[in-house]
Amino acid sequence: MQLALERRAERSTVIAIASPLIAIALTLVTIAVLFAILGKNPIEALDVYFLEPLLDPYSLGEIVVKATPLVMIAIGLSLCYIANIWNIGAEGQFLIGAVTGSWLAVRTNGTDAGHWVLPAMLVLGALGGALYALIPAICKVRFGASEILTSLMLVYVANFGMDYLVRGPWRDPHGLNFPTTAEFDPVATVPTLFEDSRVHAGSLVALAVVMLATVLLGRTIMGFEIRLVGAAPKAARFSGFNADRLVLFTFAVSGALAGLAGIIEVAGPVGHLQPDISPGYGFTAIIVAFLGRLNPIGILIAGLFLALTFIGGENAEIAIKVPLDLTKVFQGILLFYVLACDSLIVYRIRLIGTFRKLAHADV
Repeated sequence: MQLALERRAERSTVIAIASPLIAIALTLVTIAVLFAILGKNPIEALDVYFLEPLLDPYSLGEIVVKATPLVMIAIGLSLCYIANIWNIGAEGQFLIGAVTGSWLAVRTNGTDAGHWVLPAMLVLGALGGALYALIPAICKVRFGASEILTSLMLVYVANFGMDYLVRGPWRDPHGLNFPTTAEFDPVATVPTLFEDSRVHAGSLVALAVVMLATVLLGRTIMGFEIRLVGAAPKAARFSGFNADRLVLFTFAVSGALAGLAGIIEVAGPVGHLQPDISPGYGFTAIIVAFLGRLNPIGILIAGLFLALTFIGGENAEIAIKVPLDLTKVFQGILLFYVLACDSLIVYRIRLIGTFRKLAHADV
């Protein structure tokens, strides 16, 4: 007997909706087993990881702060993935957006610049992310290069480039030799929404992005083109849609949103440019996009859930003395189960009997 995958005649809507919930449940079970192997009480560990942050007002605000870049990046990635275009380099576009936007903050630091600085920084961040994302898009359209490899490798270029700037020409001369720029002026920072909280106006931008993406995908010709090219590329060609143009468009929008998220993160919670401004937002956003079923509203919910894992991981590191890297393990397991459950939406598992005929040779 052997296992085989057989394509389903039609996809079940119920299974498609339940798939993320099944993936989360399987992940929680696996993590509980992992906690037990580490010698921790699984119930206590899961309580610290997932429940305690929801009961603390400050932690709730931190979940919103963490979810803001995740949602913005994942919305951009979902446009690519729906069109069957694979942008894996959102982390690099996030960093480049932070760098290009921070350039203006560094140049105007300590001057009497007006309130135009922050809007200009946001524009520069989005533009930088878009232009950086167009590099793998142009390589794909012009030379047929794999956008998966090129976008992923450019992450390292962005990371090392930013590291050079904050350790070299942009380093704060009064920063006690730490690799960081000077603190941004008030006119170059994103305002907070609540007193004694780090929740900032960038969260409102993320909500606006969710609403705009919902309208784009559901009410516009471009949204129809994105969905048609991803679902039926031959039909899209017969309809006159330009696949190369769509590659450039989706990459540019995805990069712009990642870059905008980068400069908002730097000008908001961080307040200056430094190495390690991202705990892996660009890669985690891939999980957010698929967990949210590539739907803007679903992505918003998934972004809040993945943000909870970041905050829960920090709590668990302090309360039960587990490594902070366990958060990445959790997210990796979640991605595995999400992809596995998604495969079962399209395919069913069949047991197939195999019979071997014995060949007899004449002696």
